Amino acid sequence: MRQSREHITVATRGQGLYEFTRQLRSFVQQSGVSEGLVTVFVRHTSCSLLVQENADPDVQTDLIGFFRRLVPEGMDWLGHTTEGPDDMPAHIKAALTQVSISIPVAEGRPVLGTWQGIYLFEHRRAPHQRQVVLHIIGE
Repeated sequence: MRQSREHITVATRGQGLYEFTRQLRSFVQQSGVSEGLVTVFVRHTSCSLLVQENADPDVQTDLIGFFRRLVPEGMDWLGHTTEGPDDMPAHIKAALTQVSISIPVAEGRPVLGTWQGIYLFEHRRAPHQRQVVLHIIGE
């Protein structure tokens, strides 16, 4: 049984989806694991992770628009407002999505569908340096 772990940084320019599938594939290949499981974990509370289509950019635009409508800024009943009007909505969006994803590995590659990519979903307006942990276990 082998294990490997790596931290990567995903630089964001504000709200949006930032694909890092290429970095994940490289990590899996370099690990030497042929069959196993890779876990992706983001170490923040105002962004999240998604497995999503990477072929049509309209998918990203529509997802961002949907979450803006679902959890808008300016909800006057929120108590956590000291870090700005986008902070608590960002926490809510992160709570509705996920901060950890597990992906099977077969033949030395993540088992992703043809149009699937791995994304960091930034919910804050300001740029951030987001820390993502990649961990793989297998043979």
